[in-house]
Amino acid sequence: MTTAAPVFTAKTVEAILVTVALYSFVGWIYIALNAVVHPESLHWPLTHFVSWPHEDTFGALCFALSFASTLTVKVMGCKE
Repeated sequence: MTTAAPVFTAKTVEAILVTVALYSFVGWIYIALNAVVHPESLHWPLTHFVSWPHEDTFGALCFALSFASTLTVKVMGCKE
């Protein structure tokens, strides 16, 4: 009798977390540069399609997500 391979291996989860960390960090850098170049835009909505989130909220969420993803990768200490 054979057992099915797990859908998400530790390496797969690590790759997903690293990708999330990278893209969210790039989002934070974008908002940080916007804050330097034209800080008056931080209270504007991120997109004209919806009124939430604002640019400053998006930057904070990106930073938190990047930090959490990176921390999780480091704590996992993938050994595969």
